[in-house]
Amino acid sequence: MGGDMAAETEDPAGFRAELREWLEANCPESLRDANGPEDSICWGGKRWVFESEDQKLWLERCVTRGLTVPTWPKEYGGAGYSREQEKVFHQEMARINARWPLQSFGIWMLGPALLHFGTPEQKAHFLPPISRGEIRWCQGYSEPGAGSDLASVQTRCEDKGDHWLVNGQKIWTSYADQADWIFALVRTDREAKKHLGITFLLLDMTSPGVTTRPIKLISGASPFCETFFDNVEVPKEHAPGISSVVGTVNRGWDVAKYLLTHERTMISATGSGARSLGAVLSEEMGGITDASLRAAAVKAEVDALAIGLTLERYKDMAESGQGVGDASAMLKYVGTELNKDRHELMMATGGSEALEWDGPHGTRPADWLRTKANSIEGGTSEVMLGIVSRRVLGLPG
Repeated sequence: MGGDMAAETEDPAGFRAELREWLEANCPESLRDANGPEDSICWGGKRWVFESEDQKLWLERCVTRGLTVPTWPKEYGGAGYSREQEKVFHQEMARINARWPLQSFGIWMLGPALLHFGTPEQKAHFLPPISRGEIRWCQGYSEPGAGSDLASVQTRCEDKGDHWLVNGQKIWTSYADQADWIFALVRTDREAKKHLGITFLLLDMTSPGVTTRPIKLISGASPFCETFFDNVEVPKEHAPGISSVVGTVNRGWDVAKYLLTHERTMISATGSGARSLGAVLSEEMGGITDASLRAAAVKAEVDALAIGLTLERYKDMAESGQGVGDASAMLKYVGTELNKDRHELMMATGGSEALEWDGPHGTRPADWLRTKANSIEGGTSEVMLGIVSRRVLGLPG
């Protein structure tokens, strides 16, 4: 087979056939379980420990083909796929129920922001390691006094000539205790209006003065952290010509808004699910016998298909240059509500046994509790509805 897997072919059927053949031959059988638990996700990073040789092999094989970031340009580690080819890739991955080889905030959020706002030097320096899973990033946005009102961030960033001096605190910093780097919003002009004076900064988490503290959730997991910056010195350039600032100093809000559309669209995908809910329930509980629960399961399946198709439509719009913009708030709200509803249904179908922490339904109660955060992370549902009413529907204030 050709090294580019016919990525540039003008024959869509040939592209699909070649891609299907490659996936069948290269995706290990043990990784054809896309709906595995959260701890089965490959996040990558300097400290990442593979759960198996198959997980490591699958990542390496996909990296060589650019399939960890299929639509990114080849020079940055992608496959250079068009939007139509990306759809085929997703369909063929779903057909064999393959796990994604790599997931990360670098892929979902920082990568798109760098592709849009980064300099050629920043793209060449930061994007290839993200595509290979060598660097794990976390997001430094929310603060104790700046959650939904994100533009109120107060983490101070002072210009000290050859470096920036950062002091402050972030909260809900997902996986900060396992991340190598952080992309953070910091305030570089304390006199400017709150949406101005913010800078988008790239910072090494091993820098002296950076500490993290995990926050334990009701699910028992600790994916969120508090992150503290105490006189952290960030060089103006991480390497010659590689600025630590993305975009323009004091105009980081432009980058932040663009990144948020990708984060919210990414979160909304949880509503579509990766596998038939009916299949999961049938396998784990011997089928659904209650008529009302069967009806609810069918509705959940239809809703998942609907939001999946809606996401595809908005991705097509973004590809054509129209962008997603404020509609990402609508997608995020609907996706998170559907995900919560789906887990409520799975708990209801499991009955009292589903409430048992170490019962026959595995991580189901923990997963159900974890979904409660969906309507908070990435912007609360209330804020999302406000954005939809004002900026999408144009309703009066």
